[in-house]
Amino acid sequence: MRETEAIQRARHEIEVCNACRYCEGFCAVFPALELRREFSAGDLSYLANLCHNCRGCYYACQYSPPHEWGINIPRILSEVRAESYAEYAWPKGMGSLFERNGTVVSLVIAASIAIVLILAMAFNSPATFWAARPAEAGSFYAVIPLIVMQIVGIASFGFALVAMWMGARNFWKDAGPTEKVGPVALAIALWDVLTLKNLGGNGNGCNDNSEAFSMRRRMLHHAMFYGFMLCFAATTVGFFYHTLMGWHAPYAFFSVPVLLGTVGGVLLLIGTMGLFAMKLIDDPMPAYRRALAGDAAMLILLAMSALTGLVLLAVRATGAMGLALAIHLGFILALFLVLPYSKMVHGVYRSAALLRRAAERNMKPLGGE
Repeated sequence: MRETEAIQRARHEIEVCNACRYCEGFCAVFPALELRREFSAGDLSYLANLCHNCRGCYYACQYSPPHEWGINIPRILSEVRAESYAEYAWPKGMGSLFERNGTVVSLVIAASIAIVLILAMAFNSPATFWAARPAEAGSFYAVIPLIVMQIVGIASFGFALVAMWMGARNFWKDAGPTEKVGPVALAIALWDVLTLKNLGGNGNGCNDNSEAFSMRRRMLHHAMFYGFMLCFAATTVGFFYHTLMGWHAPYAFFSVPVLLGTVGGVLLLIGTMGLFAMKLIDDPMPAYRRALAGDAAMLILLAMSALTGLVLLAVRATGAMGLALAIHLGFILALFLVLPYSKMVHGVYRSAALLRRAAERNMKPLGGE
C-alpha cells in the first residue's frame, strides 16, 4: 500500500486504540493490532480488511465524536479498505475503476444488457425470438446458442477468478511475513468465513444503527452469501447434467438445479435488498459515504441477477422467454465483468485476512502477560 492521507490517519487512530485497548475483545481486529507496536501501510491494509464493520468499537469508544480526538475506527478502516481494493487490483491499471465504482458498475450493466439483447434479436427472426415454446430440452439454445453462452461465460468468469486471485496474492504479500499457515489455521479461517462470526459480536450482534445490538446484518449477509453459493451450485449441477448425462436445459421445476437456483435466488434477493435498505438508514457517522454508490450498485446488480433468473423460470414456456433470457444473461455478464473491480472483492480479501489472523492466533500481544 502507498502512504496516503487515509493511511496516516488510520495509523494515528490505531495507535490510540493500541494504547487504550478498551475494545480488545470486540472482534478480530483488536487482538491483531495488539501484536504490533508499529504499523506499516501493509499492516493497516490487513487490519482494514479484517474489520467487518460491526461498529461496536465506535459506540463504545470514549474518544469517538464529539470528542476532540474524533476516533472513528469503522470509518477510517472503511476508507483504507476501499483504497486497498484499487491498490491490489489486477491488472494494475484497472484499480482506477474503483474511484467511481457506482458509475462504472451501472455503465457495465447497461452495456451488457444492451449488447446481449441486441445480438439476440439481430440473430433471430421476430418469430423465433418471440416464439412461445414448451419448457423442453434445448429451448433456451434456440434463442442464444449454447456454444456462445459457454465461451462468453467461461472467458468472463475465468478472467474474474484470475484477477481476484492475483489481487489476493498482492494483498497477502503486502501484509508481510506471517506464521506458517497449516490445516488448523485453514479450518479456523474457514469456520470464521462460513459463520461470519465477527458479525456476531460477543453473541449479541452488531451495532447497526445505534448502541443497540442486532443480528440483522449477519443474517442478511448469510442470506446473500449462501444464496449466491446455491445459485453457483445450480449452475454447476446443470453443467454436469449437460456434459455427463446429456440432459439439456431447461430442466423440470423439481429438478436439482432448478430447486437450488430457486432457493438461492430468493435468498440472494432477500439478502441484497435487506442490506441495501440498511445502508439507507444507517448512522452516517461511522460510515465511509464515498463508497455508498459502489456498494449500492453491486447490491442492485446481485439482486437483479437473482430476480431476472426467477422471472425467466416463471415465463420460460411463454413468448417472453427470449426477452427474459437475454436480459438475465446480460445481468450475469455484467456481474462476471465487474467481479474483480467491485465491492465483491471484499469477500476475497476478508477471507485472506481471516486466514492470516488464524495463522498468528498463538502469538502473544505486545505488552501483555
